[in-house]
Amino acid sequence: MRSGTIAFLLGILLLQQVPSLPPAGWAAVLPLALVLALRPPGRRAREGLRLTGWAAAGFLWALLAANLAAGQPLPARLEGRDLVVTGHIATLPLAHSHSVRFELDVERLERRGRVVPGPGRVRLSWYGQVPRLRVGEPWHLTVRLKRPHGFMNPGGFDYEAWLYRRGIGATGYVRGHGEHQRLGPSAAGYAVQRLRQWLRGRIRSVLPAGRARAVIVALTLGERGGLDNADWALLRRTGTSHLLAISGLHIGLVAGLVWLLVRRLWSRSRRAVQWLAAPKAGAVAALAAAVLYSLLAGLSLPTQRALVMLAVVVVAVLTQRAVVPSRTLALALLAVLLIDPAAVMAPGLWLSFAAVAAILYGMMGRLRARSGRAGHWRQWGRVQWVVGLGLLPVLLWQFQQASLISPLANLLAVPVVSLLIVPISLLGTCLCAVWAGGGAVVLHVASVLIGALWTVLGQLGALPAAQWTAPVAPGPPGWAALSGALAALTLLLGPRGLPGRWLGLILLAPLVLARAPRPEPGVAWFTLLDVGQGLSAVVQTRHHVLVFDTGARFSASFNAGEAVLVPFLRQAGWRRVDMLIVSHGDNDHIGGARSLLAALPAGRILSSVPGRLRWAVPRAERGVAPCRRGEHWRWDGVGFRILNPDRPRPGAGNNGSCVLRVSAGGHRLLLSADIERPAERRLLRERRQPDALAADILVAPHHGSKTSSSPAFVRAVHPRYVLFPVGYRNRYHFPAARVVARYRAIGAKRFDTAAEGAIGFRLGPAERGAGAAVAGPFLYRRTHRRYWHSP
Repeated sequence: MRSGTIAFLLGILLLQQVPSLPPAGWAAVLPLALVLALRPPGRRAREGLRLTGWAAAGFLWALLAANLAAGQPLPARLEGRDLVVTGHIATLPLAHSHSVRFELDVERLERRGRVVPGPGRVRLSWYGQVPRLRVGEPWHLTVRLKRPHGFMNPGGFDYEAWLYRRGIGATGYVRGHGEHQRLGPSAAGYAVQRLRQWLRGRIRSVLPAGRARAVIVALTLGERGGLDNADWALLRRTGTSHLLAISGLHIGLVAGLVWLLVRRLWSRSRRAVQWLAAPKAGAVAALAAAVLYSLLAGLSLPTQRALVMLAVVVVAVLTQRAVVPSRTLALALLAVLLIDPAAVMAPGLWLSFAAVAAILYGMMGRLRARSGRAGHWRQWGRVQWVVGLGLLPVLLWQFQQASLISPLANLLAVPVVSLLIVPISLLGTCLCAVWAGGGAVVLHVASVLIGALWTVLGQLGALPAAQWTAPVAPGPPGWAALSGALAALTLLLGPRGLPGRWLGLILLAPLVLARAPRPEPGVAWFTLLDVGQGLSAVVQTRHHVLVFDTGARFSASFNAGEAVLVPFLRQAGWRRVDMLIVSHGDNDHIGGARSLLAALPAGRILSSVPGRLRWAVPRAERGVAPCRRGEHWRWDGVGFRILNPDRPRPGAGNNGSCVLRVSAGGHRLLLSADIERPAERRLLRERRQPDALAADILVAPHHGSKTSSSPAFVRAVHPRYVLFPVGYRNRYHFPAARVVARYRAIGAKRFDTAAEGAIGFRLGPAERGAGAAVAGPFLYRRTHRRYWHSP
């Protein structure tokens, strides 16, 4: 069972690597694969055939599930058009500063009175004055939709994968003017979701807005949208984010408490015991309580996984089978993968099963080693140490970060949350349903405990070495480091009598000492990041990194600096920024600066609007200064020069943007920010050599707007490659067709971030020192495309 489950998992993982789904007809081979998989174990050859059958079954089962989940995509011709949709609100509406977001189960989609094909579920935002929305209500809405599309960058979050896992086939917004009509009361099929929304309203009515209320709603109802970015950053830094996910820890706690209570009460009745043994009655009641709590939490993927694991244990108890922990864990994993093969795309699956596996292995033979209160605390401390060490490879693989203080933070936080905050919050929520005053008192106690816990976590998170960043190189080097780490943990967490445990420290060294790849001297690596309608680019040399612009701030909780730029720099192994250039003050260029500098310090900051960055002085070792034409420097054999502006020009706007030229190996890159024709004419007029503006790679001025890329400027630069940093289906229709035509006329190859994701080049001497070269483009959306990504 254990080896078969691992083979089944590997088969599913193989499907997740394909750029497009194989024909659905291949799923017809699934019965044959199952015949091979279910053969009894035997000789080595037969065992290999059996495992091959398990792997093939995993691949084909995931293929079948993916084809069934694909549904009807939104036709490209309907993107951005007014559509009339009829459907039921499927999830709890979440209020943001200027909008309400919810998911809608689509029953009918129309365009100008004609029914059109479309997805089964869409994610909508409703701006302005929004009527009160209730889960399950049928609505008739005028909307504009687009296919799932997210940023695509190294180290970044795969938004399209997240939408795919949730079954969302399109995103969009409700039109300000259109047909909006509530068609009736909530449907009966959404009763549980209606209960969740009603309970959330009761909690909100007795608690003021703030962190404590958000935590209580997260722990009782599984709705975590109320916490701000600072709270999540603290939880990640202390390794305690899992405490706010209703998963194995909380469901196991509720089930365990119910099991103890029912078992004790049941054993007091002779008639009840004769009918069903007390442990079995407790197990049934525990499972029922876990199901109710999971429904209350919205039956999210983490709760489903925990519920399946608990159900496997309960079935073993009821059937009086010996509970072999490793076999039970394998059976639970197999059940999860059968229910939802796409669960392998979620980091939570790997974290939850890895945590349980680490505990089973690391505590093997130690659970009853000592007695008494001191012994229990020593065992509890070891559990946290085992989990913290056991999850290290998974955390570095998924996030390139791990909390070094996680064992200590969880040693304190887990008992407080599990034994105090969760039970009190659940009790208070239940009381709120029948007695608001009593519920308010109980929830106030939980609020006080949450405040105290946050104070302690804040002090732990402030420690200088609280978090460790270790980039895992893509490809075989990274896999080798992770494999070595797994072997090291097998030795380090093994029983005391295991010989050669000290070798684990040596095997762990490659992961601890891992360094991200760096350019050779004289070579520059350039990456134009995909930040939507905005600009952010990174230039790396052997020992230095420069960031040019930081993308936009889209809302109070989301900006390109935090979502794109910081993850990219961390996965590339940078812990500081040597130079940050903010070309000008428009939001789509400066919006992510605060998040970037909050995460990584800067050596120096240059900007055409230094006054807008006074707040950044404490995070810049050499301060903030205006960028001026003629300023230049050299890093590791790579030259940098500012070409614009010639002097500070208050109010110059786009035409005052910093323009940077990078030279490496006889080749050039020109970052022109948002300059328009007046600045282009000035650059043409002030150039000292005829080829002063010539560049192999040009990031097009002002995203390719009609007011930029004049014919004379295009001829002077004459790039081999022109890059347009634009958003998918942006409202400005950038790049303009006439601008694209100008570059096409000179033979330039055109790429844009909306279609290609992050775009990379390498400038400098060719490999083995032969001549000079521009390597690329490296188009991230193409090289990392998976079957769930939009075409």
